Order: sequence, then structure tokens, then C-alpha cells
Amino acid sequence: MDRKPKRRTRERIAETSLRLFNEFGEPNVTTTVISDELNISPGNLYYHYRSKDEIINTLFGAFEREVDALLSAPARRAATVEDLWLFLHLLFEAIWRYRFLYRDLNDLLSRNRLLETHFKQILERKVAAAEVLCRGLADAGELRATPVEIGALATNMVVVITYWLSFEYVRNPRNPQEGPIAARGAYQVMALLAPFLVGESRQLVERLSQEYLPD
Repeated sequence: MDRKPKRRTRERIAETSLRLFNEFGEPNVTTTVISDELNISPGNLYYHYRSKDEIINTLFGAFEREVDALLSAPARRAATVEDLWLFLHLLFEAIWRYRFLYRDLNDLLSRNRLLETHFKQILERKVAAAEVLCRGLADAGELRATPVEIGALATNMVVVITYWLSFEYVRNPRNPQEGPIAARGAYQVMALLAPFLVGESRQLVERLSQEYLPD
């Protein structure tokens, strides 16, 4: 039986940092905490990453590649309500995996130029993707909205996507939940869209939403 290759120290540092950032918040995790968690010396950590910001940039790069693939998908073909539902679900799952970026967003952007510029681009791409999805539904007769309404709807959808984790954290900072938070986020975004849907598409959203309604 072949043994799995041992993970490189650089990969272990990134994985451990992501877990600690997600659990405790990036501002509360130092490089000393990371090296202690890995049982390596600070010097060994700095050999692989010169600073905590370099770790953050590496994690953000992985997140950005994952999100880029998702945001490119809506432009490939006309979307249905099921496509939008799946898109939101996958997007929230990606956000949850790198949730420290969203929970600590304002603080990170204020001191990290790379995140400041790239996150702005991600927001713009999110809005564009949401507009493409909504226009596709409108062209298919599944959504009734003017171009102005679609623009506003797309922006509102992205606002909820971007700040949903912060909202949930403020609601219950000492007892964070996992899966349900992302699912409820997807539901809230679909709730913005539902009033503009017609016919079977509206009924489908109502059926899909039952699984994600708050208890």
C-alpha cells in the first residue's frame, strides 16, 4: 500500500493558519500562535512566510481562484432558477471556508493593499454575475423587472452575500454555528429575488426555501 506523501511545512502552515483565523479571527492570531500550534519554531515559519500578511495573501489567493471559477460560470449559458440556487450555495460554501476574510473584512482592507484592490474587483464581478443571472431569468420570462430594478437587485444580493457572516456573528458571537449560516445566507439572497419571479420559478424557490427557513 502506497503511503501518502507528507504535506510540506508551507502547506501545513497555510492550513493551520486558515483554521485558526476562522476560529479565533485573524487579528487574534499571531505568527507565534501559529508556530506553537504546529510545534515548529518561529524561525521555521518565517523561512516559509516572511510575515503574517504573506500567509493571508496566500490564503486569499486560493480563495480568489475558487471564487473566480464560480463567477465565470453564469456567463457560459442562460441560467435557470436551479442554476442560481446552486451558484449561491457554492459561493456561500467558498465564503464559509475562508470566512475570516469576510468577518474581518474592514480591518484587513484597511492595512492590506492587495486585498483592498482585489476584493473590490471581486465585488464588481459578483454584481456583474448577479446581473447576468437576473437578465437571463428575465429573458426567459421567469423574472419580471426593469433594467434599473435588476441593477439594484444585483447590488442588494451582493451586499447580503458580502456581509451575511458579519451579521450572523454579531447576532451570536459566542456560539458560532457552521453549516446553517451559509444555508441561511443563500436563502436570504433568494428571498430578495423571489418577489420578482413568476409562475413555476416562484413556486420552485418557495419549495427550495423550505429546507433553509430559520427554525
